[in-house]
This record gives sequence, structure tokens and C-alpha cells, in this order.
Amino acid sequence: MSTTYTITLQNCAFFARHGVHDEEEFLGQRFFVDAELDVVAGDALESDSINDTVNYGIAFTVIEEIVTGKRRYLIEALALDIAKGLCSTFPQIRRAKITVRKPNAPVPGVLDFVQVSVEHFA
Repeated sequence: MSTTYTITLQNCAFFARHGVHDEEEFLGQRFFVDAELDVVAGDALESDSINDTVNYGIAFTVIEEIVTGKRRYLIEALALDIAKGLCSTFPQIRRAKITVRKPNAPVPGVLDFVQVSVEHFA
């Protein structure tokens, strides 16, 4: 039986240009990302070594490069790309649940944000 643990990066903030509407690409806006990563422990908890686990700094950089990279029309697609990117970078991740929040979604009403969560199993 193997041990697993969960790493969470909460409320990572980035400026990007995702969305369907032209003004979203032109103006850009802030996006917030949560990453909940289920990790197979392997030797990490016994070795107490950052080399055996998911390095938070590298994980943040992977998220940042994807969010600030090419434009996606859907934040659902953005969330899936982030999940796949993290799983590809860290093979010990078994599940990546990625949540993307878009505070300035172009909807005809008052709301705090639109949020989408995608779960990807590696």
C-alpha cells in the first residue's frame, strides 16, 4: 500500500488575455488559479528531500507559463492545460484538480467571479 499526500497552491494570480471576446484579448485581466495535487509519496516523506516531491516553485512556474502563454477562449481549456502540464512535469502527481477564477467575466450582472474546476487523473 502506498502513501499519498495533497499539495495545494491557492490563489495564484496572473495577468492574461483569455476569453471569447476581442476586448478580453485587448485589455487582459487578472486570473486566479488553485491547484490541488494528489501525490504518490514514494521516498519523499522519508527522505525529507525536495528532489523527491513536487517543488512548489517549479509548479508555480509551470502554472504561470501556461496562464500567461497562448490565449484560450475557455477557462475550462486553460484549467485542463494546467493540469496536464503539472502531471507531465511531475510524474508522481496522480490527480490534479485545477480551479481558474475570472473576476471580470463579461456577464450582464454583478458577481464576484466566474470559476471553473477541472479534475485530471494521470
